[in-house]
Amino acid sequence: MSAVEDRIASLGMTLPAVVPPLASYQPAVQSGVYVYTSGQLPMVDGKLTVTGKVGAEVTPEEAKGLARTCALNALAAVKSVVGDLDRIKRVVKVVGFVASATDFTGQPAVINGASELLGEVLGEKGVHARSAVGVAVLPLDAPVEVEIQVELV
Repeated sequence: MSAVEDRIASLGMTLPAVVPPLASYQPAVQSGVYVYTSGQLPMVDGKLTVTGKVGAEVTPEEAKGLARTCALNALAAVKSVVGDLDRIKRVVKVVGFVASATDFTGQPAVINGASELLGEVLGEKGVHARSAVGVAVLPLDAPVEVEIQVELV
């Protein structure tokens, strides 16, 4: 197991298997020293545990936890391409989408779940640029979706 996976385990989590694509795309692709993930939903064992809009059916606190799951799934997608998460030099960019009730404006706090997870797991390598965007709806009625870009050593 890699040092990154050891850190994930020390936090009481397990790196999941990569989530199979739901349509015609790859979970992650490598181009040169970068790996780009597709948007990762908060799937656990192949299923969404929560659906709906944040600020309506889903609380911001629940959504923040779901963003953590998305980030863990994104790391699994990176591993599926490079084989070893210790090859991550740094997380360059995180983009988070939040399916939001019309009056919900707390998207940054929700996507903090993903950002904080990456920091806990990768330390300084997990510090990144980020966008947090509110949207009307996400695939499968997921509350949150996260994609990451990482640079490799």
